[in-house]
Amino acid sequence: MSEPVIIINAPMLPPPVKHQTILATFDAVPKGFSALLINDHDPKPLLYQLDAEQPGVFSVEYQESGPTRYAILLTRN
Repeated sequence: MSEPVIIINAPMLPPPVKHQTILATFDAVPKGFSALLINDHDPKPLLYQLDAEQPGVFSVEYQESGPTRYAILLTRN
């Protein structure tokens, strides 16, 4: 597991731009590096969207899975 190059604390982002900001941030992760997404709920819809737009580009590993905090490590393959 690589150390995350980016940590995204999703609850701190304004709701109107949250998904757009997170997806744009993932685009900036270099190949072989990771981003850590921290959220207050399971971000499955966002992960489905990411996989639909960039299939197989990221591997996903839950570091924490609730009930009030989720931490997901996404590594660019």
